[in-house]
Amino acid sequence: MLQRGSSGHTVRSLFKAVKCMSNMGRLIVSGIVLAVLAVLIGNRFFELKRIALVDGELRQNHLPNCQHIKGLEYGSEDLQILPNGLAIISTGLKYPGMPFFSDGPGKIFMLDLEDERLKPVELRIGRGFDITSFNPHGISIYTDEKDQSVHLFVVNHPEGKSQVEIFKLVQEENAIMHLKTIQHEFLHSVNDIVAVGPESFYATNDHYFTNTMLRDLGSCLLLPWCTVVYYSPEEVKEVASGFYSANGINISPDNKYLYVSDIMDHAFKVMEIQENKTLHHVKSVPVGSLCDNIEVDPETGDLWTGCHPNGMKLASYNPEDPPGSEVFKIQDIHSEKPTVTVVYADDGSVIQGSSVASVYKGKLIIGTVYHKALYCDLK
Repeated sequence: MLQRGSSGHTVRSLFKAVKCMSNMGRLIVSGIVLAVLAVLIGNRFFELKRIALVDGELRQNHLPNCQHIKGLEYGSEDLQILPNGLAIISTGLKYPGMPFFSDGPGKIFMLDLEDERLKPVELRIGRGFDITSFNPHGISIYTDEKDQSVHLFVVNHPEGKSQVEIFKLVQEENAIMHLKTIQHEFLHSVNDIVAVGPESFYATNDHYFTNTMLRDLGSCLLLPWCTVVYYSPEEVKEVASGFYSANGINISPDNKYLYVSDIMDHAFKVMEIQENKTLHHVKSVPVGSLCDNIEVDPETGDLWTGCHPNGMKLASYNPEDPPGSEVFKIQDIHSEKPTVTVVYADDGSVIQGSSVASVYKGKLIIGTVYHKALYCDLK
């Protein structure tokens, strides 16, 4: 028979043993959790490297008679070319997570491609608009059939916000007159825009969250939550979703389809416009690069795009190892086998971080996120 003292000692020993086993169990569980997390983080790291094309190889593919366009030194992130050869160009973008090399506000330039001197002219912005915080991103042009007035739509990020500005081009005065600022909760992280009316457009959101930390987390977790939004004075709605990062957007010459670059998916999405303005997914066309803005040849329907062959180099700029540039042309995108061609490629020695490309009368103009612009012969 146990004495009271020995019984208490035995009970305490049992408690210690149970506590030790419990601690060991927690340690084992914690170890398993940490091991699982390590595997998940490792897999995510390699997946992000794959998406950023960190280990990709670029083959130089230059064009003849290329020249930098003087006066466009701090980016030419997006551009649109009017039928008369006037190119409208947004410059000076300060995008979160990307380098920039000018502390001044962004600007809009006009370049006459019919003039061999290639002299960009800064468009003066009329009174009533805050130019000090102007931070232009994607742009689009709409010509009103009623009076032939040209409306310029500009994605603007003043103080990190997202809004759309509508201007009227006054060509004879080298100026744009501000007409309207559009803000909406659905337009929370706008990247690019395509105008479909004097005050209506489709726009891409390249992130789901607006908070900086959550934006980065969403990108790291590869959440396919990004959207395309339709805006008009009468209604605003999300019309397509499921994008990892919806970037460039443009419309087919017959106005029946939209093309969206899901930059993190390395693919273009072809979307058919429905009567209620929503978008029906038709197909996905892989392009094999981090493609940015999209321009559409109004005659052939070919798509042109500026792409980033290495996303890591683009974001973490190193002048000793700069980001390269690629220009792709996509032909017959609605066919069973579209043709995807690398028209131009450079390792960064000539042009860095190409974001847009467009053609005019046998010439190719290439814009960049924060570097110079380039003008080349196609043949």
